[in-house]
Amino acid sequence: MKHQDDERTFKDPVCGMEVSRLTAVATTDYEGKTYYFCSDGCREAFETEPGKYLKPHRQHGLEQR
Repeated sequence: MKHQDDERTFKDPVCGMEVSRLTAVATTDYEGKTYYFCSDGCREAFETEPGKYLKPHRQHGLEQR
């Protein structure tokens, strides 16, 4: 059986809790992507320092400094 889009889960980037669009307490947009949070506190922490919670993407052949 196929799940509806609303049932897809997302990992809260601050605490790691799995939330869906229906269960998320808060959301924020950052660099064109929507992030879902289990609480306003997690959203506020993310908005204060998003780089702390996002892992940099590595591209093949490029060295991270």
